[in-house]
Amino acid sequence: MLSLWCKPRMSTGLPNSIHLENASNLRDLGGWPTSEGGRVRAGLIFRAPALLQLSDKDRATLADLGIRTVCDLRGQSEGTSRPVRIAGARHEHFPIEPSVGGSLRDILRTGIATGDTTPDHMMALMRDAYQAYALQSFTQYRSLFALMLADEGVPLVFHCAAGKDRTGFGAALILTALGVGWDDVVADYLATNRLWRRESAVFDMDQPLKDVLLSAHTGLLVAAFAAIKGAYGSVDAYLEQAIGLGPAERSALRARYII
Repeated sequence: MLSLWCKPRMSTGLPNSIHLENASNLRDLGGWPTSEGGRVRAGLIFRAPALLQLSDKDRATLADLGIRTVCDLRGQSEGTSRPVRIAGARHEHFPIEPSVGGSLRDILRTGIATGDTTPDHMMALMRDAYQAYALQSFTQYRSLFALMLADEGVPLVFHCAAGKDRTGFGAALILTALGVGWDDVVADYLATNRLWRRESAVFDMDQPLKDVLLSAHTGLLVAAFAAIKGAYGSVDAYLEQAIGLGPAERSALRARYII
């Protein structure tokens, strides 16, 4: 099987994981160092899985975070059938439809994980999905950044189903826009592999396929950013043209989120 695993250097003590009883992979994007010597401000932007079936203690933990906005990146049916509700927060739905690799349940529902499916084939399908996040779903990520720049948008939590793929790519875009180095961007992305308890991932498939499907792989993030550079020439051009972060917006973003 093609290996896409790479363990980057990671800043000590990061990412900032927040413990919940009935969910995992909730974390603060704050703390990561930037290339200009600052750090991402804590307590403003959180990444998460779908926060469903929370305990009373979990709800109290979320209340302490002061979340004002919940941004749901799950597909239309995912979001409407099992909505995520956090008391006191506005809810925004920017659906990225569960194409291959985007939704664990959808891969099974469409019959892709058949006996003829190999780990390499699964990885290739997921790579295609990541490239689609970058080049076909950029308007949803553009909306996420607009919320980050809105006066009443934060503290904000954004999520998909597992907090792994659609959320993982979104977090990589955010950290990159804030000037976080690539090693730390990848470290945040790969942290899913040790923080996500896979509490919602019960599938009837061979273990090698599970290992591919239920893990974060550096090569998928590399493929997404390679697609960006191939289509736009540079990540900076993509952030400006596709995501709407011109010089003024980049400056405002860093003023708000960098200390």
